[in-house]
Amino acid sequence: METIKVYNPSTGNLIDECANLSEQEVKIAVDLTVNAFPSWSKKLAAERSVLLRQWHDLIKADKEVFAELLTAENGKCLSESRGEIDYGLGFIEWYAEEAKRLYGDTIPTHDPNGAVIVTKNPIGPTAAITPWNFPFMMITRKIATALAAGCTMIIKPAEDTPLTAIKLLAYARKAGIPEGVFELVTGDPKMIGQIFTADARIRKISFTGSTQIGKLLAEQSAATLKKLTMELGGNAPFIIFDDANIENAVKGLVSAKLRNSGQVCISPNRIYVQQTCYDQVIALLKASVSQIRVDDGLQEEFVVGPLINQKAIDKVQALISTTVKQGAKVIYGGKVHAKGGLFYEPTILTELTDDMDINQTEIFGPVCAVYSFDNEEEVIARANHTEYGLVAYAYTESLGRAFRLSQRIESGMVILNSGSVGTASVPFGGIKESGYGREGSYYGIEEYVEVKYTLFSGLKLQ
Repeated sequence: METIKVYNPSTGNLIDECANLSEQEVKIAVDLTVNAFPSWSKKLAAERSVLLRQWHDLIKADKEVFAELLTAENGKCLSESRGEIDYGLGFIEWYAEEAKRLYGDTIPTHDPNGAVIVTKNPIGPTAAITPWNFPFMMITRKIATALAAGCTMIIKPAEDTPLTAIKLLAYARKAGIPEGVFELVTGDPKMIGQIFTADARIRKISFTGSTQIGKLLAEQSAATLKKLTMELGGNAPFIIFDDANIENAVKGLVSAKLRNSGQVCISPNRIYVQQTCYDQVIALLKASVSQIRVDDGLQEEFVVGPLINQKAIDKVQALISTTVKQGAKVIYGGKVHAKGGLFYEPTILTELTDDMDINQTEIFGPVCAVYSFDNEEEVIARANHTEYGLVAYAYTESLGRAFRLSQRIESGMVILNSGSVGTASVPFGGIKESGYGREGSYYGIEEYVEVKYTLFSGLKLQ
């Protein structure tokens, strides 16, 4: 039987392999997801909550096992893997509770002998396609929300990192979550995506990945008018004003930029620094980046791990080469690390202009691309000059400016004076070509329900 081989990006060693399912096998899994929906949707919210909580507790007890597996197949360091697991567990815990809070409404009636109620019903069987950069959190965020709402879900994890997903499924079964309620398929992404989008019984798809693939899935889903949640590409501006706490700003920048070696959709992509504090920021940034080790992720302290595969390395190398030819300067890094393989040096680029290719390219690597600006009006316009709108960061001590930025920056999320974005209680998602729909918070579960209005007439109330 043909399999998908999973390699450790740090060592190149084979970790394990998983099934490369045929079209017929994928369709059987979809059937299981569809057939499980009637019974799962009829369970009491409290019953679904208990099962989610049992899943949460089983995973938490084996957190270190999951962290080591995640690091092995993804390459991120152990401290990041542990953080991702805590983040993902937060979604299971949150939605175990949120299942019990899918409130409807009563509305003043237009009928003197009637009553109006609004209920929220699970949308139906659902599907999700997840990326390799957060193989634990992306799945728990989608699965926990769907199951809490009363939906069933079939997941297609990334080919580079399917092992964490497979272990999550095994623990869901241990927790008592029935077959079909949470299903998983591995194999050809094009074939699986076409099956998910073409099957009219799948009423919703949640996708995290590139804008290009998101558009393709949306196009394919149009024939059956599926509901979609799309968390797509990003081109995040990170703005540092001269009235900011500069040391905190640089710490936030380094943390946000080098997380998962820069392979994050919310990673700062365009770093705008006010000219009056530019030299100070560059000096602190270079000093901070130079102290961070590049190494295998199985370390206790934070390290920058490898990129996910050779294609990722080639993209970063080509982008830096092009940017230098266009006039940029490399002041730190800029090449494959001495360790070789998929390790790349954390890199700082300066003397950048907005007409360079890198300005509108999602870098997805440990590259700090630093631009300068003069004033607030200018930098807001430059920050908004992109087809993307996932997240934006800014550091300033001015309350008025912070509020203006929150209103005027075109982004689904604006993070002020912090480099940290997510937690289970907030709505994660973008605008423009970064997608639509939200994950997390009570907004997230609304993506998995249909609103039904019922009129009870003839009640003889008068």
